Formats: sequence, C-alpha cells, structure tokens
Amino acid sequence: MTEECEKVIRQGGDTVAVCDSDLTRSPSTSKSVRRACQTAEDKESEVYAPAPKYSYTPFEQLKEGMVANVFGVVKFFKPPYRSKGTDFCSVVTVVDQTDVKLRCVFFSGNADLLPKVYQVGDIGRFHRIKIQSFNGELQGISTCGFSALVFDGALGAPVTPRTTSKVYSFTDDDRKRVDILREWAANHNIPESRVKLSAARPLQYFDLICHLVGKAEVDKTSYLLKVWDGTKCSSAMWKVCVEGEALEGDRALIKKLCSLTADILVYDNHVETAKLLKVGSIIVIHSIHTKLHAANENETGASYLEFYLHGGTVYGRGITVLPENSYEAQEFKKFLDSVDLSEYQSPEEAEPPEVAAAVTSHQEWEIIPLARFIKSKAPNKCRIRARLRRFQPQNLCQSVKLHCPKCKSLRDVPNEKELSILFQERFSSCPSPAAQNTPWYQSATWSTDNQMDRVTAIYFVKRNDLHQNPKDTLVLVEGATLQEMYNLSGHFCCVIPVKSDHEQLGIDLSVPFLIRGKQWLYGCPNCSKVKSLDALSSLTSDVSWDAIAIANALGAEPLRYVLIMNFTMEDDTGSLDAYLWNHAEYFFKISASEVMMDSKLQDDLYKIMETLCPTTKDSTSSDFPWLECCIQSYNSTDGAEERVLYEIFDTEVTRRI
Repeated sequence: MTEECEKVIRQGGDTVAVCDSDLTRSPSTSKSVRRACQTAEDKESEVYAPAPKYSYTPFEQLKEGMVANVFGVVKFFKPPYRSKGTDFCSVVTVVDQTDVKLRCVFFSGNADLLPKVYQVGDIGRFHRIKIQSFNGELQGISTCGFSALVFDGALGAPVTPRTTSKVYSFTDDDRKRVDILREWAANHNIPESRVKLSAARPLQYFDLICHLVGKAEVDKTSYLLKVWDGTKCSSAMWKVCVEGEALEGDRALIKKLCSLTADILVYDNHVETAKLLKVGSIIVIHSIHTKLHAANENETGASYLEFYLHGGTVYGRGITVLPENSYEAQEFKKFLDSVDLSEYQSPEEAEPPEVAAAVTSHQEWEIIPLARFIKSKAPNKCRIRARLRRFQPQNLCQSVKLHCPKCKSLRDVPNEKELSILFQERFSSCPSPAAQNTPWYQSATWSTDNQMDRVTAIYFVKRNDLHQNPKDTLVLVEGATLQEMYNLSGHFCCVIPVKSDHEQLGIDLSVPFLIRGKQWLYGCPNCSKVKSLDALSSLTSDVSWDAIAIANALGAEPLRYVLIMNFTMEDDTGSLDAYLWNHAEYFFKISASEVMMDSKLQDDLYKIMETLCPTTKDSTSSDFPWLECCIQSYNSTDGAEERVLYEIFDTEVTRRI
C-alpha cells in the first residue's frame, strides 16, 4: 500500500481515496495526534488520488488567517541562512499583477528544502502558505503541507520547476501562469540585481553570477574567492595576496585569467559557506559591495576597485551554488566558453619581455606598477616587473654578513688580512704544559724554524680510544697561522682554534670557533655563554661530529651567513629600494657561507650582477633586463621613526625568451 501511495500522491493537501481497507485506532494515539488512526492493507485495498485543481488568490484579496496558494514574481529574497533557532530561514518578497507585494518567511530544518530562488525576477509558486499580520502588513509563512516551485523568470527560458519534492503537480494552466508573469515582469521594470564585472563601479551593491576559479583562507574572519564572469572590469581590481600553498585551484587557469578575475573577500557568517564551495562551481554572490581605493588620483595605477561580501544577511547577502544541470548554469558556461581571452590580454601579458629573474610561485598574482604598490598600505605583498638600476654594496664580498637569529645583530665577516692579524696576535703564545695530554685528548707539538721559535700544538680528541681516520677526527689547534689553519682544515674533519688561558684551553669568538672544510663558523659575542672545553668530552661517544652539538657543548651561539643587498628597482611609474636578504640564497642559487671561501662562487656572483645591472659607462636603458619579482612591504621601527621598507622574496635568477 505504501508503494502505491508513493506512485499517486503528489504532495501534502492532495485528496486521497482509500478503498477496502480496515481502519483502526493507532497505538501511538496518546503520543501523536497526527496518527490517530491507521489502515490495514487487504487484498482488495486500493488507493486513489484524483488530480488536484488549485485556485490561486490575487495578492490584493489576501486576508489575515487565510491559507492560500499564490503565484508571484520575486522582487527581493535572502538565500537560506541559519535562524536564531535550529532551523534555516529564507525570506522571499513576491509581487503579482495587482502590484501588491507579499513578504514570505519560510523555515525548514534542511536548507535544501527551502524555495530555490536564485535571482530577482524568478517566478515563485507557493502552496498552502498561511497569511498573518506582522508590523501592520500581511506576511506569508510556511505551514503544514507547504510546498514551493520556482521558475526562471527570463523570457524564452525553459519552464522547468526547481523543487526538492519527489512528486508535484504541474499543469498546462500553471505553465500559462508562468508565461503571463514573465511577460508582465518584463513590462513592469522589476529591478535587476545582477551586474557584470565590466559594469562594476565604486560604492555599488549588486549580485554577481560567476565561475569560482580559486579560494583561500585569509584569516579566521575572512575568506578569499577568486571569480570571473567572462567580462573585464573597467577599473584596476584589487588583488589579495595569499601564500601559494594556501590557494586552492588550478594554478595555470588562475594565471591565465589573472587580468579578469575579481578577488572577493567574504566575512563572518559567510566564511563557513565559502569554505564548502567547490572550485569550478558556478555561484551567485548576493549583495557584493565595491569600494574604490584611491591612494593618489593623479598617479598612474594608484586606484583600484575592492570587492567585499560583508557579514550578516541584510540586503540579501549570501552565496548560492547553481546546480550544474540548471538552465542558468549551462547557459553561463556556454558564455564563458565563447570568450576570446586574447582580447583581454595586454601586450605585456600576450608577449612578455625577456626577463633575467622571475618568480617561481604566485604566478596568479597580477603584475602591479611600482607607484601603485608604494601607495598601498603596509604590510602588503605583490608581483612587479621592473629593471635593476643600482645595487649596494658594489664590492659583492661585503654583501656577506654574519647574522645572529637571537639578538638580530649583524656583523661583517673578517677578511683574510684581518684573520691573519688576529691569529698572529691572539694565538701566538706558547702552549701551556698543563694543557697537554688529558683523558679525552692527546697532544703533539712542534717548533717552527725562523719564526722566533714559535710552537704549535695539536690536540687530537679521542673517539672511544679507537684509532681514527683524519677525515673523521676533531682537533684543537693552538699557535697556528691562518695559512696553517687552511691546511689543517683540509686534512681533518673539524678544527677548533684554541688558546691557553690560565693553563686551560679556551676559544676566542673573534675568530671561528669551528672550521669544517670551507665552513668557518663564528659565534655571537652577545648571546654566547662560553663553557670549558672539557664539555667536548661528552661528545666522544657520538657517531659523528655534529656542528650544532659542538656549538652547544662550547656554549657558542652560531652566527648565520647571509647575503644582504639593496636593489633600486624602476619601472615606468616610479622606483623603490628593496632589500634582498632572507631569500638571497634562493635568488642567486649560491650558498652565503661558501662565497667567502670559494673564488669560483665569487666569480659567479659578479657575473650574475653584471647581467642584471650592467656597470659599463655606455650602457643604455635597453641593456638592463626586466626582472619579475615578488616584493613585500613591512613597517620598521628602526629608532624612533617608523618607516616602510621593502624586501624581495620567492624570486630566482633565470632567463626566459
């Protein structure tokens, strides 16, 4: 009997005839008045549901207390949103040929069961709504047996109902009513809420049907949606900078559509909806707010249009996902497929100039003129295309510095002349006899002829009293010259320069505290807390000599080698000075710690800089290649004055034709 009912009963309110069935009192009568009786199927039982014929009440004839069926054109709506209770709510204002408006409020525990209204102008058919008075006006609310059908209001669109019901009635008379309302709406100036990006202007609120090509979480209260609608905004559009790994979407497509996509920031209650959106969906964003950011109206490229979906539901704010098989989504996809993207590309985008440096990520970011970026509020990130006109320091070896991660101090790396003097002055004393053989190292000394009987000592740190290969041996060296340190570092795994202090060996942070091949490690004089060399005895059981373990045992805070340069970048709109620091090794593909000790790497660095910024006197502007760089601005409080500084990141030297 249940299967038969499902076949013939369309929706709540149908008249049903049940023949030849026993009717008995329901055992759950005391629990639910809805099930006072129940039927028992018999072999001869049959169920009939005559096709219903509904009457529709004009809005001017509606009265409080009525339960009515209505047809109307949507003049305003709010997409489903969670109410203060547990249900979802949708608000739809409709108007009919009597020019009377009716505000309807619908509730459901499932948002998908609410009327599927997508835009102003849709046609709504609502069965069994209860009319009540609210704030002096009539209002329709959903009640028992409520059902809804919604139709596209465009002339010529298929008359296909949108509904969540499995069965429903829809007659030729209903089809005629839809056509009549479409004609009436077309001639009665129902306001259009949707605007294309090409028509977007500052200080607007509008709905946008668009294709979602990317999304990313910005912070806990805002979310980024990258969308396009097949048209190009007449104003420069704001680009929200997010880290590459945070952006979800096809990177190639995002880059291809860079000049056409609008970055829309959604806030508060819309963030959870945005997170659930599927990239590639056709969506409608309701009540987008546009705002003009004009840093300087007289400066080229300084103004751009920002897009926001603010929190709350006033003015119908929200996001609707169009079903893939819906007429509107399919028509919109056809339009996008017909767009010739080459028409929207600038000459620079269509034929990018040769560049000597390029970004390896963030390809989807729009290239921003320098003047526009300078006027933007810090902190900010962008992608630029500019020429390198000057750099500092000119002596590239001076660009290598020693940086302490703890106290943030910077110091110059001692050059060979300075180191030679330091070793001669501070390590020339004779080794102390008391510092000779100990349980954890063995010593050997020798005198050097023609050098005032200079004595040099080497202390071989034992490794479990086993014979060691020189390449695996840690030695302490006292009284050696700089050249001898070079020679010894080529023979032994690790070399620690030491000197006698009150008959004990110690380190001096004016020179490297550890030498490992071409890596000369210095300690921060501010943050280091030098310990006795006896602490090294705790490492004699380790498998290998780890530099960090040695530093910890000695109480030395290692300094990090960094490359620091200042680039003066120029394009047609302006110039700025940007540091190359934290990402310098990535930029040059050269290790800062090895540059000072490797003449070939120094030559490579000079060749790169000569290519990026020719220094010959007869160089013209065309000799300076273009660099595509990512630049970030940040606020610095160096001293009492706050200022904005710039740094290059996520960029590497390359050459593209």
